[in-house]
Amino acid sequence: MVNTLSQSSTLIQTPTFPKPETPQMLAAIDVGTNSVHMVVVRIDPTLPAFTIIDREKETVRLGDRNPKTGELKMEIMERAIAAFRRFLQIAKSLQVDQIVAVATSAVREAPNGRDFLKQIKSEIGLEVNLISGPEEARRIYLGVLSGMDFQGLPHTLIDIGGGSTELVLGDGQEPRSLSSTKVGAVRLTTEFVTTDPISDREFNYLKAYIRGRLERAVEELQTYLQPGETPRLVGTSGTIETLACIDAWQELGMEPSPLTGYELKFKNLQKIIERLRKLPESDRADIPGMSEKRSEIIIAGALILQEAMELLGMDSLVICERALREGIIVDWMLSHGLIGDKLEYQSQVRYRSVLKVAQKYHVNLESSQRMANFAVHLFDQTQGILHYWDNSERELLYVATILHNCGVYVSHAAHHKHSYYLIRHGELLGYTENEVEIIANIARYHRKSAPKKKHENYANLMHKSDRKLVSQVSPFLRLAVALDRRQIGAVESFTCHYNPSTKELYLKLNPAHENDRCELELWSIDDKKEVFESEYGIKVRAGLN
Repeated sequence: MVNTLSQSSTLIQTPTFPKPETPQMLAAIDVGTNSVHMVVVRIDPTLPAFTIIDREKETVRLGDRNPKTGELKMEIMERAIAAFRRFLQIAKSLQVDQIVAVATSAVREAPNGRDFLKQIKSEIGLEVNLISGPEEARRIYLGVLSGMDFQGLPHTLIDIGGGSTELVLGDGQEPRSLSSTKVGAVRLTTEFVTTDPISDREFNYLKAYIRGRLERAVEELQTYLQPGETPRLVGTSGTIETLACIDAWQELGMEPSPLTGYELKFKNLQKIIERLRKLPESDRADIPGMSEKRSEIIIAGALILQEAMELLGMDSLVICERALREGIIVDWMLSHGLIGDKLEYQSQVRYRSVLKVAQKYHVNLESSQRMANFAVHLFDQTQGILHYWDNSERELLYVATILHNCGVYVSHAAHHKHSYYLIRHGELLGYTENEVEIIANIARYHRKSAPKKKHENYANLMHKSDRKLVSQVSPFLRLAVALDRRQIGAVESFTCHYNPSTKELYLKLNPAHENDRCELELWSIDDKKEVFESEYGIKVRAGLN
């Protein structure tokens, strides 16, 4: 049997880019119950996308309010204003064009909260906008969507703050459900925890109180699920990130970087809580993975997560490091017309991120798009014949091909190794850490030696199947590079024939110009084919149609 099919010229459309506009620097400040944060980003309006330039944080505990009046304490407000002064100095030094600041539950609920915002404006000139609980949840949703691809599937988001917990249900389009419940790590610790280590009585009361407060929000969220839908759970912000770090140190002996994509299992969370409840605060602070000043409030925060997961029927969650602050950025971009179609922007997180990295390292996108089309065409025509990988692996090959040459930005010498490093640390959004590692490895092996166990980057791959994937898929990239050797589009298309009886793969090239014999491309295929032939135990023959 002979398999024959010509390459489709419409396999993937090369995007067209608008004329470049001047990037803008924006700072987003989140005035939370536990901490105040600032993120500074550079917005590229031509993609549109943003790059994080700086992050700042100060734990001020605005949620530690006067127990009798509920007002914000004077000394804490002064501490917060001092942090804002520092933030403004940093923003000025980074030549920020605009600052967007929002305040959440602690300021929202305090009788003197609005007076505090007026004081900030009067003393340092910073305008802070107070936002409602549902609006906070909406912006968290936007922030998560700027860093994760939901692929049209339902996801439940949980964000545990100092004063409130936000729950969101969405599938990458308009959120189906947004809620904000007044249970937070600082609020509950202040109101209900007086013992250290926490007593059984306070521990059990806290659990019951949390469950009672969360039940309605969870029930409301579940009414928006369609029959048969099982959403994935995504956790954001400091409390959940800290619990994930503690788990990672216990399970892996290290803290993942990035943390986005890390999976925290419910059974592991229960074990962490049992460990935490037996320790005084001073000992909790020494646990590997415990973030600064989080040990005082971690038990209440962990119990919120435990009760929420149990009510939602979830046995695990994945971490997303983007949340409210990034959502403030996305919302600003939407309101300033930098994102023409919000839903389109949200559904293309991965592709936009790839383009952003490609542009950052001056990748020849026209050529890399051709190579990517060639690579996935070879992948498609040998699927079920030479390999059995599916669409998800096909996408990783495509992305690796787009970015395989980015290492030239550092140096042409050993640029395949530079490409691995730049991809691995290039903030590819929407992918798990493991997927980024696979993409970087595929790109790494577009030239020179085949994958070897002694190579550290190859050995770092999490699973044996990942190493097999890199070994089997990277040869497609090698041949794709050969097919555009001159990077001028000399090969318009090609047909692919496989003869199983002789174990020969025939590539018949169609030149873009009648008089071009594509001699350099044919030579390059012969030069690059050895790894492909060795991996699949076949012979590759190339010629013109």
